[in-house]
Amino acid sequence: MLRIAAEFDNYKKRSRKEIDLAESNGRALFAKEMLAVLDEFELALVAASRSSDRELAKGVEMVYANMASAMKRMGLNEVDRNGIADPFKHEVVMAMSSDKPEGTILEVVKKGYDFNGRLLRPASVIVSNGKEQNNDKK
Repeated sequence: MLRIAAEFDNYKKRSRKEIDLAESNGRALFAKEMLAVLDEFELALVAASRSSDRELAKGVEMVYANMASAMKRMGLNEVDRNGIADPFKHEVVMAMSSDKPEGTILEVVKKGYDFNGRLLRPASVIVSNGKEQNNDKK
């Protein structure tokens, strides 16, 4: 009888873990689908800031801020875009001459995001190749 009770207790714990994992995977899938919407909102922010209609710009900013904060509360975070590029978090799309050390992130082309520590999309970045361009030809 005790063994059956222990097996049932283990079954309940295992089921709870599986349900939690399924919920987390569902939220991560939703967040991944919303990344395109966030990108488009950022483009709309740029366009609205160039517009002469200040009320439109303010409205777009407010909607974007609400959506971004809701996604952050769910567990969506931007990938770090400072320092040296990490191959596990960044996708290097170009290397440029710079006085900064090799591998240093110079510019972010497309933001990267993780969801509760799980990478959804790597950040596309331009990095330094560590060589300052010399225009003097000898």
